[in-house]
Amino acid sequence: MLNRDQYTGCTVSMGTSRCFEKLSEEEQSVLDAKSVIISYKKGEIITKKGSFASHVMYMVSGLAKVYLDDGVNVLVLKIVPPGKLFGLSSLSEENTSFQYSSMAYMDSEIKLIEVGVFKEMLEKNSAFAKEVIETLSANNAQINGRFFCLTHKQSYGRLADIILCLSDMIFKTTEFSLPLSRKELAELSGMSAETVVRMLKKFNDDGLIALDGKNIQLKDYSRLKRISESG
Repeated sequence: MLNRDQYTGCTVSMGTSRCFEKLSEEEQSVLDAKSVIISYKKGEIITKKGSFASHVMYMVSGLAKVYLDDGVNVLVLKIVPPGKLFGLSSLSEENTSFQYSSMAYMDSEIKLIEVGVFKEMLEKNSAFAKEVIETLSANNAQINGRFFCLTHKQSYGRLADIILCLSDMIFKTTEFSLPLSRKELAELSGMSAETVVRMLKKFNDDGLIALDGKNIQLKDYSRLKRISESG
């Protein structure tokens, strides 16, 4: 039987992208010469599904979402905090376009690395390539676990997952200012905005969290964890 405790709807994969630590000074200089840091405003599109994938991206600061949409519905695949790579699907010889869209959740700085020089480093530096493979594996595990939870967990478990994910993986504190709207929280948890508003109020009334405008405080972490695990 599958252990449900290992699955979470968290939108952030474990660890940080350490591949650049494996580059020599010369290799890092070559990569930097083919890179540029771009600033994105909150709500600005970073990549559009189907557009030509010319760069791999590294989140320097800020927060972004990677998602699929059909013009009406949105499925958030993951959140990208600082220290994470994304756009790695552009490394495939068969995929010359982005397979998903991405958007800045808040003002962000992103390093765009020309895909050709990134592939060159993969071919020349096995330690660098190993770290990139580790990143891809972590991303796949996170997305698979997220799909499982969206399919099998009830609403309370899914919302608890997202709150814990924001606390543990992004802000790393039990009290933080939420940069996401209720609609964006709904996208993350696979529910309607109305349902999220109602459930946040219940979590607040039950003493699990304390809400004050955009500020949220986890008042009973252990109960939230149990709700997350039980689904």
